[in-house]
Amino acid sequence: MKKLALRLILCSALLGGASAANAQEPTPVAPDNSAVNAADRAPAAMTAAKQSNAKSDVNLTRQIRRAVVKDSSLSTMAHNVKIITAGGHVTLRGPVKTEEEKTDITAKAEAIAGAGNVDDQLHVKGQ
Repeated sequence: MKKLALRLILCSALLGGASAANAQEPTPVAPDNSAVNAADRAPAAMTAAKQSNAKSDVNLTRQIRRAVVKDSSLSTMAHNVKIITAGGHVTLRGPVKTEEEKTDITAKAEAIAGAGNVDDQLHVKGQ
């Protein structure tokens, strides 16, 4: 009799737990972040794919990236901006947290590449 009661308790606990777990699981929804990358679809948009493999361009990108990453006052978001160089011309793209970060990154790029060689397309997140 005790074994039967124990089995009934275990079965009801297992079945009850399974039905409660199923009731709480939301229906999965496929992620859609395509709107985030809408700006990259424009034919003239500078994307990472347009980074030149010329030694001078790669070196310029490397120097700017090192200067940005070395600055510990910048946020992780700012450390991850896109830096694309082609023909000696640098394009900065992506979000930063503050206007000060935008100014700092642009100044670093201009100090390395020259003021007339930097296209600042950075934007402050939320603006």
